[in-house]
Amino acid sequence: MNPELPTPPSTNQPQQQQKFSLQVDSENKSTEFKIHSIAKPHMLAFHLSWFSFFACFVSSFAAAPLVPIIRDNLNLTATDIGNAGVASVSGAVFARIAMGTACDLVGPRLASASLILLTSPAVYFTSIIDSPTSFLLVRFFTGFSLATFVSTQFWMSSMFSTTVVGRANGFSGGWGNLGGGATQLIMPLVFSLIQNIGSTKFTAWRIAFFIPAFLQTMTAFSILIFGQDLPDGNFHGLKKSGEKAKDEFSKVLYHGVLNYRGWILALTYGYCFGVELTVDNIIAEYFYDKFNLNLRTAGIIAASFGLANVFSRPGGGFISDLMAKRFGMRGRLWCLWICQTLAGVFCVVLGLVGSLNVSVVVMIIFSVFVQAACGMTFGIVPFVSRRSLGVISGMTGGGGNVGAVITQLVFFKGSRFSKERGITLMGAMIIICTLPLFLIYFPQWGGMLFGPSSSKNVSEEDYYLSEWNSKEREKGSHHGSLKFADNSRSERGRKFNISTRPSEDVTPPQQHV
Repeated sequence: MNPELPTPPSTNQPQQQQKFSLQVDSENKSTEFKIHSIAKPHMLAFHLSWFSFFACFVSSFAAAPLVPIIRDNLNLTATDIGNAGVASVSGAVFARIAMGTACDLVGPRLASASLILLTSPAVYFTSIIDSPTSFLLVRFFTGFSLATFVSTQFWMSSMFSTTVVGRANGFSGGWGNLGGGATQLIMPLVFSLIQNIGSTKFTAWRIAFFIPAFLQTMTAFSILIFGQDLPDGNFHGLKKSGEKAKDEFSKVLYHGVLNYRGWILALTYGYCFGVELTVDNIIAEYFYDKFNLNLRTAGIIAASFGLANVFSRPGGGFISDLMAKRFGMRGRLWCLWICQTLAGVFCVVLGLVGSLNVSVVVMIIFSVFVQAACGMTFGIVPFVSRRSLGVISGMTGGGGNVGAVITQLVFFKGSRFSKERGITLMGAMIIICTLPLFLIYFPQWGGMLFGPSSSKNVSEEDYYLSEWNSKEREKGSHHGSLKFADNSRSERGRKFNISTRPSEDVTPPQQHV
């Protein structure tokens, strides 16, 4: 390795071990992921992030399992319910993009806690709605809280090294998404308990909304009190001390928006996570109406879709890391395409089967593949850009919500398609919209069809430092990107002998630390 490049992580271990409980790399990001640990700051950030996202997911979809009761109370039509479902996921489209930029500028801790506190009143207000319009509005504003997914993924990408970032993002996103399944169990149970105490059913569902509202509020205060933005401290303190360079909003946005890889991932994420959001909205009502089930049974079946996130999305992140270890970035891309395409196939089948037992089995298999694809997506996102990580995360996350909005508007709004037909067509859309993954190409690592560039001899440093101009490099603003470039060599995979890459020895002097 070129002696002028940053010192390898191993030479700093004695000092790092004194400071952190976990092994870390040259950026002080953890190279370990210990799920049962609450070690500060890495694993504590993990648990704060996934649980806050979980609480927001519960709030955003708390109405879905109670729709049969709410529709009778408010005289909702099928169109009203469809519009509200669209509203619940459309609010987060721009919120997620904004959240990504906010994370780049002020850090994930302050960005996520602020959004959670701003949206929690909408959950409380659900208890006093009295019309289809007010039902739509509370679902719209509650849905903004789903943008905390972006801060969750940004936070994990800031805390965990390249070799374990896929599983860190997979577990945090997957366990957060568990809220979509948990709310299918929690809300009918809370509703039944309140009704058994003596409330009428039209009063019980209103009181039930205080539970997710309170849970969401408490997670925001936990983040503010116990959370930390980066391994070395919070954004504000690090910028004030000069340890972290202050960046410009326009340049952060510029380098994120112009990276075409982010747009492709936004599209494909729209048909894994976007589909997951759509199913969370419709699945309980689908089983309730099609198979004449009672509310609680339909909720339990619907919950199994979201609860698969306990292992499926984390499994996707783990597989992404495993494939990268052997095949590099190309392995991450291939496993995402295969997994998401299979999800589309099982989605098509789900809409075609007519047996309750077969429908449940196919739904569970479908859920495993579509959620694993979500985890695999965010095994790739951290490598698209170092300087504009938040923007890329926001674009991708926002794409998930756009996909959900489009899918619900086209297939599940009103009575144009039966739900069975809509599910089948949604599966076809998954298959088609996953194909653009073949266009993603990293010059230093390659893509699905072609290997790394041999004519240009592009290195990791070339790729990540291209986001900084010469004046910014003279100021030292690029140092974080240089360290990340060094740590991201793992994306070459075992098939590449890193000592034989020609670009290793041509690093420009201004790039040295």
